[in-house]
Amino acid sequence: MHVVIRRYEGVTDPAEAGRRVNEEFLPLVRQVQGLVSYYFVDAGGGVMVSTGIFEDRAGAEESTERAGGFVRDRLAELLPNPPQVTAGEVVAHS
Repeated sequence: MHVVIRRYEGVTDPAEAGRRVNEEFLPLVRQVQGLVSYYFVDAGGGVMVSTGIFEDRAGAEESTERAGGFVRDRLAELLPNPPQVTAGEVVAHS
């Protein structure tokens, strides 16, 4: 399995960002082959974190491409700063 974590800082409207992700991005990421789960979290203080879990690297990479386009096209005014992205292979889980 592979995981992609994106941390967004300076989020101007977390509720609206969450609504758009829920209504518009989730249908896109559900189309990615190998999706295990996806979470978008309001961490408070203008920080939001997304976590995507995929069966393989190809799915993780495709989700990164889709997320980048979605943020650019639909969330740029709400997520004004580029995310900090951490990605890699899962080496332990329960």
